[in-house]
Amino acid sequence: MVTSGKPSSLVKPTLDTKFHIDYSWWDRSGEGDRDLRVYLLSHLMPEQRERLSQAEANSMVDYIDPDTGEVSQLDELRLAIREAAKDPNFINPHTSLVDSIFRVFLENSNIPLSPRELAERTGRSAQTILKTLSGGQVYKGIRPRL
Repeated sequence: MVTSGKPSSLVKPTLDTKFHIDYSWWDRSGEGDRDLRVYLLSHLMPEQRERLSQAEANSMVDYIDPDTGEVSQLDELRLAIREAAKDPNFINPHTSLVDSIFRVFLENSNIPLSPRELAERTGRSAQTILKTLSGGQVYKGIRPRL
């Protein structure tokens, strides 16, 4: 049997399958950058949301990573998300499951995680996370890493 090396779309995700935010999904799904920006704004604190909804979409700022000291350029929205993620209530039991998972990926720079790892970060059931993410619908671009 010859395999192409590409994972089959028929492979069923497991509790150990790594997921991430596939930002290209937003373009392919017809949602686009504008809708992604609106959705990202919804994860901010009200005062941040108000300020950034008025700001230019592509305004860049210098960001110094507190752990490594590395300087990089971030748009103001991504910087605001990093600040919002420091709040202990950024991920909480009152946030929807999909929003909680999305916030975990915002918080960890979109490093792929399994349902087991997402369960630890969200306080939700790994089985429920797997069932939600492996169904026929893609939620907010959260997909298995291929």
